[in-house]
Amino acid sequence: MTEDGFRIVPDALDRAEIERIEGAVAEAAFRSRGGARNLLTIPVIHAVARDHPLTQIAARVLGGTAVPFRATLFDKSPRANWLVAWHQDTALPLRTRHDRPGWGPWSQKAGVLHAHAPAAALERVVALRLHLDDSTAENGPLRVLPASHQRGVLSDAAIDEMRACVPPVECLVGRGGVLVMRPLLVHASSKSRGVQPRRVIHIEYASTLEIEPGVWLATA
Repeated sequence: MTEDGFRIVPDALDRAEIERIEGAVAEAAFRSRGGARNLLTIPVIHAVARDHPLTQIAARVLGGTAVPFRATLFDKSPRANWLVAWHQDTALPLRTRHDRPGWGPWSQKAGVLHAHAPAAALERVVALRLHLDDSTAENGPLRVLPASHQRGVLSDAAIDEMRACVPPVECLVGRGGVLVMRPLLVHASSKSRGVQPRRVIHIEYASTLEIEPGVWLATA
């Protein structure tokens, strides 16, 4: 991982592995038109998330071990097309509710308890975005503001101010490639302008599920 907070690893998984994942995702009973949460409940996705090379990539960033705790499918297509405003990923799935400074507000997402987390916890997390399709300039790729993860948890006003002075980078990733990113990296995506789908499995890792003493991540 560079100081920019992201990097692209091309051809992380081969064609046969990608096709096996596609089959498992297509059969998921709980998916919606635009994607699905809680993918680690699918045995194929759980095995891929815990297997080489993804855990090896995540472990290098985290400095030791890497445990997957959440996987989400984003399926952008002409049938489900959306834009995502500039933001940081600050909510984490948790086993139990607690009352500690820096955590909250709380919510339920697909039956799993979530809370917005403090920067110290989010800095122990890395996300691997596994691309099932080529991500091109036409199908709403992720855009990032390099090094923005170094600023901690930002307000909406601070994100708007950063957008005005930091040139964005468009992350174009081929099928089977992985975009590695920190959750505090400010990012966005536009609507797709073409017909080619953009399916991404967003897998998050931590070095341990005890993200801070007494606070445990849930698996989702």
